[in-house]
Amino acid sequence: MANSKMKIIFLGTPEFGAIILEKLVENRYKPILVITAPDKPVGRKQILTPPPVKLLAQKYKIPILQPNKILDSKSEIQNSKPDLIIVAAYGQILPKEILDIPKRGCLNVHPSLLPKYRGPSPIQYAILNGDKKTGVTIVLMNEKVDHGPILNQRTLEIEAEETSTTLHLKLANLGAGLLMETIPKWMQEMIKPYPQDDAQATYTKILTREDGRINWKKTAQHLEYEVRAFSYWPGSFTFWQKRDGTMVRIKILKARVFKSIGGIAYPIGKTLVVPQNEIGVQCRKGFLGKGGDFLVIEKLQLEGKKEIGAEEFLRGYSDFIGTIFK
Repeated sequence: MANSKMKIIFLGTPEFGAIILEKLVENRYKPILVITAPDKPVGRKQILTPPPVKLLAQKYKIPILQPNKILDSKSEIQNSKPDLIIVAAYGQILPKEILDIPKRGCLNVHPSLLPKYRGPSPIQYAILNGDKKTGVTIVLMNEKVDHGPILNQRTLEIEAEETSTTLHLKLANLGAGLLMETIPKWMQEMIKPYPQDDAQATYTKILTREDGRINWKKTAQHLEYEVRAFSYWPGSFTFWQKRDGTMVRIKILKARVFKSIGGIAYPIGKTLVVPQNEIGVQCRKGFLGKGGDFLVIEKLQLEGKKEIGAEEFLRGYSDFIGTIFK
């Protein structure tokens, strides 16, 4: 079947999905229909904002549906008589009534090496756990989340200072390329799916804004992982209680671990100046309560302000050092 004659429906919502949709169009797999999440209020002013996939579909003049529940669009999907449904970060679980519609099933592009990191936050979890590699998997979907048999998989090395923002883009592009290799082979029945090993499965959860609040009782290494893992969402933040009693939210954008070699153990959360005029924060104590590493803050952002380096921040807020973060 020629690419342009294949009837594909695409389901996706954020930038990850938009990158894959763009690759489909470039390779003459232009979908006959795009289904994405409804527009949502964004930012302090709660401006109603369309998802990235919708904007791209409009650019290519592809018909769009934005149901609150995917079953609300069941008749439109059936009437389209799709050969294939492709899903990339859509945000809803597809019920059997939808999965059974396309002739060659529903393929999902998932940004992990399944069965590892099933669920909604695989990119963040790979960084949170200090993994050295991750990847993308294309599965034939069934009713369980990220459980279906595997069609194709590809590995990617995680670089030392990788953030979820940079890894997100890399995995979207890797997944888009892998999907282009997989579609023709799948349509020509040249791929035999193989089941996932459920005994090796691990799971991720939806990350909320509160997950980004820093707990200074964790180790400095764990917090450095969090800063990088949460860069895409929800961000890593803490609160500074100023001398007048006001609480200011501080977002930490870049950090590193400073190894303490014995010496004084400060209260957890206490801020000090470390070499290079940056901010060091005492984290969980080391063995037998001695020492404890520091998280060095390199870049930060006060609520409502622009991001700045730690040295510039200290010049503007000379009373900051000695603060104890809660």
